[in-house]
Amino acid sequence: MLNKNHPRYQSLVYRDKIVKAHENGILADSGMIAHGRGETFDYLIGEKTTDNSQNTIDVAACYFLTSKNPVLSVNGNTTALVSEEIAQLADLLDIPVEINLYYRTPERIVNIEKVYRDLGVKNILGTDDDDFIDTPDLDGPRSPVSIEGIKKADLVFIPLEDGDRAEKLYALGKDIVNVDLNPLSRTAQTSTVTIVDNIVRVMPALIKSVEKYSNYDNSDLQEKIDKFNNKVNLDTAIHDIIKRFE
Repeated sequence: MLNKNHPRYQSLVYRDKIVKAHENGILADSGMIAHGRGETFDYLIGEKTTDNSQNTIDVAACYFLTSKNPVLSVNGNTTALVSEEIAQLADLLDIPVEINLYYRTPERIVNIEKVYRDLGVKNILGTDDDDFIDTPDLDGPRSPVSIEGIKKADLVFIPLEDGDRAEKLYALGKDIVNVDLNPLSRTAQTSTVTIVDNIVRVMPALIKSVEKYSNYDNSDLQEKIDKFNNKVNLDTAIHDIIKRFE
């Protein structure tokens, strides 16, 4: 039983989701460690969406709306925490969801696929029935990507990611939008757009932002994209943390 009066109640809710995802064969053991590491950085940013992060979410929405073949890449942690929002965004943009796991097993793939099927996602890639191709210069279990998904994509959304895949996908000329509470990580430093915020806050805000900017002309969207600099974004995110402890 979770005590709603507990000062860390919301954090406990997310932890409970992580634990249940592990019990249900969705999350690997290491995913629990990764969640704890993310919590640490969330404390540092004040467990809120900063003005800088909101601007970056808006820029990400503009990227989604101007790209030709965007793909939402998901893993166990993303599925555990924001599967409903992933399904909403996929429906809103009419784009595929691709499963990509480091600790890939047939059981985990089936379990994660079922989560998104039950949420009404129509186009799910990365299952064991898919056709794959390896990502150039990337070794390991995350190298294979769907030929109809990430292989063709001009934009890949990779929340809660490992840096080596972000680097290789970016090197292929793809725009990378990621969510990473650690502004110093390889993923954050490599990506086109890094949203330094908690995925549970980002996804609802991103959906609202896509809905808002869907009414804008492409020229206006492109102007917002052109004004964005990810290095400045990350420097601002780091400065926002420092300001909290001055």
